Amino acid sequence: MFRALLFSSLFLLLAGCIEQSKQQQMLHQAVAIESRDECHLCGMLISNFSGPKGQLFRRGITEADGEQVKKFCSTRDMFSFYLDPENKRNVSTILVHDMSKAPWDAPNDGYFIDARQAWYVVGSEKTGAMGKTLASFSTKADAEAFASEFGGHVIDFDGVDYQALQ
Repeated sequence: MFRALLFSSLFLLLAGCIEQSKQQQMLHQAVAIESRDECHLCGMLISNFSGPKGQLFRRGITEADGEQVKKFCSTRDMFSFYLDPENKRNVSTILVHDMSKAPWDAPNDGYFIDARQAWYVVGSEKTGAMGKTLASFSTKADAEAFASEFGGHVIDFDGVDYQALQ
């Protein structure tokens, strides 16, 4: 009886580790933003603008297409692309800058985080490449502090919709 219980516990622990490993493998590493990279949505040079940037990995139409990284000059442009139902269902990973660590004027490729886990400030006085943008943060406390200083309100990933992009 004890052996069966011990075996069951070890099996569940191992299954949990395997599942966590699969989830970690699904999250891609950010691809460096090069000086010539253009925004997938608007075509502007990404590195010419301040504020948080975004990247997403979209599954190809066929298996041979593999996954393609799409880079965006702002979180607003990235979400405008992502929220289209055709795109949304084909996206495996979404990344945004953690603005609690990255300087607003020159976000760094080392500070990308999982957009699904991030907190966003909507309606702040800070602007990005296309004007209004969603400031992205790894913690709710940092997002709230930013909103206190620059205005706006805090939402999570599920709260991002077309109205939040206005």
